[in-house]
Amino acid sequence: MKLFIRSLLFVLLSATVPLTLFAQANYRNIANYKVFYGWAHRFPQDWMIIRSFENEGKNYYLLVNPQTLETKIEEPNFYQVKPMSIHDARSFFNKTPYMKALRKAEKQSVTIQDAGIESGIPKEKGISLTADLCPSHRALDKRIFTDIFNGFNKVERPVPVALSITGIWMRQHPQDLEWLKQMQAKHEIYITWINHSFNHRVSLKAPLKENFLLEPGTDISYEVLETEKDMLKNGLLPSAFFRFPGLVSDQQLVYKITGFGLIPVGTDAWLAKGQQPQAGSIVLIHGNGNEPTGVNDFIKLLQVKSRAIANKQWLLYDLRESVDEEFEDTQK
Repeated sequence: MKLFIRSLLFVLLSATVPLTLFAQANYRNIANYKVFYGWAHRFPQDWMIIRSFENEGKNYYLLVNPQTLETKIEEPNFYQVKPMSIHDARSFFNKTPYMKALRKAEKQSVTIQDAGIESGIPKEKGISLTADLCPSHRALDKRIFTDIFNGFNKVERPVPVALSITGIWMRQHPQDLEWLKQMQAKHEIYITWINHSFNHRVSLKAPLKENFLLEPGTDISYEVLETEKDMLKNGLLPSAFFRFPGLVSDQQLVYKITGFGLIPVGTDAWLAKGQQPQAGSIVLIHGNGNEPTGVNDFIKLLQVKSRAIANKQWLLYDLRESVDEEFEDTQK
């Protein structure tokens, strides 16, 4: 019910507010971009600060709403601000869905593959769709986005999708990125941008414990922060989520990522590997042209669910709301 109410409010707001107000600013001259923790308050909401930076002589914060996982960029002078250590910030926001999600990801950090949040709200009939944009010489697989819009536009608009994006993909595919931004500007889709590392290096020979971000010599700070900077330069709003390249990590790496204030997101339904989505699944496909099998399987899933979609019995859910709902009523 909460998801329905939030979606309804967004639709009503979208119908009455100019498109320009929903556009994320482009920060072209970012300097001193760094991890910065603190509390920011503007009545009636408390926000957690996770980044600070400068752009053209002004200071900015990247803020997370610890209740809804919404993020936004704001100037500090609009808020009452208290800088904090990471320990103090996590303690201050301890009982929020944001902190509960971070703690669950840390508890699941021992597995070398698919650590992090794997599913959302099992009580709801539907899924959260995540599509990875790893480095690729192929063009964006636009079928994903046109098909979900055509399948859902009469019952759910904009259609939510979470895209795990790499810095390399952004630099190699500016036209495809602009196409996605235009779909969002027209309220056809709503994108939650997930940090997927900058380089997404992979070796066909190295074992998993020395592969992807576990490759010796990897600068994890660069992989995380440079990607966020490129997002902001391209007018994208970084979310509070991170997806490990190849879904590969170890416990130390998971804690490094949560140390950036980011929630690792896995999957319980990688379609190209034959994993079938259940109610509340976080589904994984690749939108970079390298995995047509997964895309084809997702399009078939939309066809199978077409009647349920038309009757609003099977929907796509905003990843932020899925995670928020899962942890909102938990006690730990």
